[in-house]
Amino acid sequence: MVRDLDARRIEDAVCELCIRACRELPEDIEKRMKEAAQEEDWGKAQSILELLLQNAATARENAVPICQDTGMAVVFCELGQDVHVVGSFEQAVYSGVRRGYTEGYLRKSVVADPLRRKNTGDNTPPVIHLRLVPGDRVRLTVAPKGAGSENMSRMTMLTPAQGMEGVHQFVMETVRLAGANPCPPMILGVGVGGNFERAPELAKEALLDSLDAWNPDPFYAEMEKKWLDEINEMGIGPQGLGGRTTCLGLHIHQEATHIACLPVAVNVGCHVTRHATTIL
Repeated sequence: MVRDLDARRIEDAVCELCIRACRELPEDIEKRMKEAAQEEDWGKAQSILELLLQNAATARENAVPICQDTGMAVVFCELGQDVHVVGSFEQAVYSGVRRGYTEGYLRKSVVADPLRRKNTGDNTPPVIHLRLVPGDRVRLTVAPKGAGSENMSRMTMLTPAQGMEGVHQFVMETVRLAGANPCPPMILGVGVGGNFERAPELAKEALLDSLDAWNPDPFYAEMEKKWLDEINEMGIGPQGLGGRTTCLGLHIHQEATHIACLPVAVNVGCHVTRHATTIL
């Protein structure tokens, strides 16, 4: 049986997710920041983490954005193949973003052209990632991404001979170049494999992973843990002012690739790596 789903429900859901994501810090990130504050042995770093937590609590309690940069809306959708969307899916997402950023009094940061730079006035268009999956449900995730962290993200095409060490060096170099710019403590999504366009998408998807989980493949889970420890030993610290907490979490998403290439992307998230999900 095919299930009909009115596109207006998608619009309403995207609207609500835009507002919720910009106002409420994900629970796993807040939990990790609290742990980091307790683990810090330098007063200034601990104080900064406590202020960031206070900021997140104030945003939630007063229904205001956690950060003034409410980002460009990135919408992930897993669309069940047994769902028939009655109406335009894409227009529903656009309208949801438009409403969410207007009704939620969120900063509108999208320009229509990358060189002429005229603001669209409603934070559209969003970036949409759509996958067709089994079932009759629709899973929507909105992940607003600010420019401070996005600008620190990088992608490269390594040779297979550079292997794991080449990936490791690129990730560490990206963190060092980022420094204080992405408002650390940062969260890192690493995409390895696919091709030129797929690796950055894998990295973006990795930012959605819970900080309480590791890669299901022990080989990559060990890399995540080792690299996270190494990054936190750099001493960049909260807001770049020193301390033990430079990175709250690092996740790797890997995928098949061509025999002659090794694509790698690092998507840098700030301490407010926002995302909210619902299922219709």
